[in-house]
Amino acid sequence: MKTEKKKFSKAPIGDKIFIVVIYILLTLAMLIVLLPLIYIVSASFSDSQAVIANEVWLWPVRPTLRGYEAVFKNKNIMTGFSNSFFYMIVGTAVNILMTILCAFPLSRKEFTARNKVAMIFIFTMYFSGGLIPSYMLVNRLGLVNTRWALIIPSAMSTYFMIICRTYFINSIPDELYEAGQIDGCTPFKYLLRVVIPLSKPIIAVLTLYYGVGKWNSYFDAMIYLKDQALVPLQIVLRDILILNKIDYTMISDASALAAQRGLTDLLKYSTIVVASVPVLCIYPFVQKHFVKGVMIGAVKG
Repeated sequence: MKTEKKKFSKAPIGDKIFIVVIYILLTLAMLIVLLPLIYIVSASFSDSQAVIANEVWLWPVRPTLRGYEAVFKNKNIMTGFSNSFFYMIVGTAVNILMTILCAFPLSRKEFTARNKVAMIFIFTMYFSGGLIPSYMLVNRLGLVNTRWALIIPSAMSTYFMIICRTYFINSIPDELYEAGQIDGCTPFKYLLRVVIPLSKPIIAVLTLYYGVGKWNSYFDAMIYLKDQALVPLQIVLRDILILNKIDYTMISDASALAAQRGLTDLLKYSTIVVASVPVLCIYPFVQKHFVKGVMIGAVKG
């Protein structure tokens, strides 16, 4: 810290102004992102009437756990929670497996057609059959209204495969493969015993990206799933936040209507917090590899 202060004090005036402006802009960006999150967390712990009256800002008003009690008593929310965990864990495992198995051969110089095959994959990033042909294909495969409809059609991202391939080419020396061949190591053993242990940074980054994508995904579930017992949490959250599936005309008492409406608003904020916790818990486990992994493909000076 002292060294940084000395460097800052000796820097030209123009550089000092630039650094101060950058810090101000970063602080404003942080506040723009952080304040809504703080409000949501505070509202989830506040009294429902305080939320309706817009009394909540940064701190909970008349703190209560009523919203979270409603979340964990709601069978649809808990079913969606377990479904989302299944799609995230199984789907991410399939994504990582398919990405590595595809990126590794495309990174080997011995595979003479690797560039042509890579171009075929890249083609799919820009051109596709569209929504209706995709649904027809999934339907003919018998995957509609099954859990696998959210896993198999999105088993691999071409973009992430290219990132993984770039890591294999730039970060793993070819000499290791030659040494493995001398010791009688097959390509598959080389992948398992050498490449994967040396690829923890990129695997951690891909796990985070794939996991967050699976957890937040809802469009495929809207298309392929009809059974309410199979839908992920994001569909349940969508029904609460957007569709607002509560018939207020069935409640004749004004006080009961106000209480029910307040509980609905409280349920929205509590569900958002509960839906965000698993993703926030993943990041600390991949943080040490994250910075190294995201720098793949950056310009080196």
